[in-house]
Formats: sequence, C-alpha cells, structure tokens
Amino acid sequence: MKELTEQHYYGERILFSAKDLLIKNTVFDEGESPLKHSENITCDTCLFKWKYPFWYAKNIFLTDCTLFEMARAGIWYTDNISVKDTLVEAPKEFRRCNHVELDNVSFPKAEETFWNCTDITLKNVTAKGDYFGMGCTDVRLDHFDLYGNYCFDGAKNVEVHDSKFLSKDCFWNSENVTIYDSFISGEYLAWNSKNVTFVNCTIESLQGLCYIENLKMINCRLINTTLAFEYSTVDAEITTKVDSILNPSSGTITAEHIDALFIEKDHVDPGRTIIKVTDGSTMPAVQETEWNHKTKNILDT
Repeated sequence: MKELTEQHYYGERILFSAKDLLIKNTVFDEGESPLKHSENITCDTCLFKWKYPFWYAKNIFLTDCTLFEMARAGIWYTDNISVKDTLVEAPKEFRRCNHVELDNVSFPKAEETFWNCTDITLKNVTAKGDYFGMGCTDVRLDHFDLYGNYCFDGAKNVEVHDSKFLSKDCFWNSENVTIYDSFISGEYLAWNSKNVTFVNCTIESLQGLCYIENLKMINCRLINTTLAFEYSTVDAEITTKVDSILNPSSGTITAEHIDALFIEKDHVDPGRTIIKVTDGSTMPAVQETEWNHKTKNILDT
C-alpha cells in the first residue's frame, strides 16, 4: 500500500480512481470529488474541505478526520466504509451507501444525512439535523443521540440501544423497529408504522404511538403523553400514569393510572381493547363527547 503524508491537494478529481493508499495528515482543499471511484483507501488525520470527496468508492477507512461544511454530500454510493473518531460538519452525508460503520462520530449539521442506506451500525454517534436516516434498512444504533425532527422515516429493520431522540415525527412509516433502554421526546411518534417494540424506554409525546400495527411496550414510562394509541393495535405494559388515551383499535393496555380515556364508538369497537390500571384506582369514565374540546386545549398550550 502506497503512503501519502502531509500533502495539500487542490483541484477537481485530484486522486480520481485511486487504489490502495494510506493517506496521513493531509488536506483536501478546494476541488470537487478528490477521491471519486477510489478503492481500498485509509485516511488518518485528514481534512476534507470541499464537495463530494467519496462517491462510488469502496473499502474506505477514516480515522480522526474532519469533513468541513463544504464537504457536503461527501459520501454517496459508497460500499464498505468505516469512520471513527471523526467530526462531520457537512450536511447530506451518506446517501445510498452499503455496509457503513461509525464509532465516535459527531454530526453538528446532519440535515438529510443517511438516506436510503443499507446495513448501518452507528455507535457513540451524535447528530443534529432534520430528516436523518430516511429510507434506511438494517440499522443498528448504540448510544446514538439525535436532535432533529422526522428521523428514520420509512426505515426497516432497526434496532436501538441506550439512545436519546429529541425528534418530532420520528420513525414514521417504519417497519420492524425495536428500541431498548432509550429516551424519546417528540410529537406524533411512530405514526403509520408496523411491528414497533419499546423495551424499558421513557417516552414523552403529544398524540404519539398512533396508527401503528402491532405496537408492543414492555416496562415503559410515559411522561406528559396525551391522546396516545389512536387506531393502534397495542400490547402495552406502562409503569407510570398515562395522561390520556384516544381510540385504540385493539389489544391490551396496562398502566399505573390513566387520567382520561376517550373512546368514539362510531370509530372503534371498545370491546376489542382491554385497559387496566394497577394503582388500585377506579378506571376513568369513557368520555365520548368531550375529547375534541380537551384536545384543542392540549394542542393550544
């Protein structure tokens, strides 16, 4: 493997179609697509300052690197890439990539990052930006922290451990999602999804967990969660109170306490859902006509 050390490159496609390189302490300055169509490239302590550094590449290994903001849309259509101990300031990274492994990577401007990628492992990753992870398949997240809305829309086969999401509309239209020991705060969580499981999670959401086919919750906590489970099929074990529940389609919901229960018999069959409380209190009366008024108050606050 040839080694390039302490270089400073300018110009478009400066190392186009390069193969079998170890690049160390090097700056890729102004000039698009410096390593386009490259293969078997290892970069150690390199700076990428311009657009599209890795397109149509294969077997790429980055350690202790920096992708500046103008390295936007930098890693697309690339297979087998590992990134460690790296700062990625650029938005729109990782599009239609396969077999991606990240460890100790931060994305302060992660808008439209990780779209339509397959076989992704993110460990000790922090990202801030909307529309992260759209359309991804076979995703594993461990100690992943996200600050941004609409994440993982349309994702499939997702497994999450010890992570935090501050994200409105996250996991919409998704399928086969299992989340362990994590915290999620955001409105309208996981609408229109299928086979979603939460294990030992804490959730805060307005109108969250609605329109889900096969929702499971095991030992979960719902904080400030209102109008949950609308039109969802539910098997939920909740260890805290629930502020309000609206029109679940079917299943079993067990909670410590339920403040308000809204069932519209014209829209769902009440007999298909079993609802229990564990604190010894009386179940709240079903409120069939008042919920619209109360919903307006909740949404206006």
